[in-house]
Amino acid sequence: MSLASRFVRLTYLAAAAALCAAAAAPAGAQAGAQAGAQAGAQAGAQDRPTLSFDQPADSLLTRRGPRVRATQMLAGDRIQKLLLAGFPARFHFRVELWSEGRFFLSHLENAAEWDVWARYLPTERMYEVLQVQDNQPLSLGKFLVLADAERAIGRPYAAPLSANPSSRRQYYQATLVVEVLSERDLDELSRWLQGDVEPGIRGEANPASIVSRGIRTLASRLLGGERLEYEVTGPKFRVP
Repeated sequence: MSLASRFVRLTYLAAAAALCAAAAAPAGAQAGAQAGAQAGAQAGAQDRPTLSFDQPADSLLTRRGPRVRATQMLAGDRIQKLLLAGFPARFHFRVELWSEGRFFLSHLENAAEWDVWARYLPTERMYEVLQVQDNQPLSLGKFLVLADAERAIGRPYAAPLSANPSSRRQYYQATLVVEVLSERDLDELSRWLQGDVEPGIRGEANPASIVSRGIRTLASRLLGGERLEYEVTGPKFRVP
């Protein structure tokens, strides 16, 4: 089983464990379960999530892409609660290289994108972060403290997107879409990772999947989803 597939499968069990624990535990125990998240975010509670990138020096534009970083991506109380309930968060990064055209129109020259996934493991009381690019998963580690997972999510990453020599002015634009998956999203992601949608079409659903789907549906109704978007544009430049 692939690392990405195992990541989503275990998420189902995590959602069940988290919701059952929340329903059975007293208020004091629930507060303790959230202590790690609160401690990790307390120092930066007043900071807003930001997306930025460092553009290469002019002499390096044809050899390197911009270094993208994201900060305070898990600072919100809402996204922390969703993670603790067992829902994975996806951070979809996309960097585009544009060139100026005629009549104030820009032309997309190239683009690079990658995903970073984060989830909470209730049985281990740890956060796991996974990066996926070109369908290749890479584990970024497991973390006891939310702030450490947050740093792994937003670690500086050099986008594989160098500029080309051109008489036109060019510029980079980076976007980040943050999504906490809903029950339907989890089902679709699971089928995609397994490379099989036929059982759902034929109605041959696994009984265990029906139970997990019910748990996730309940959680999504109680907590709702989350989707945030960030965008930043760099200065224009020329590459002779």
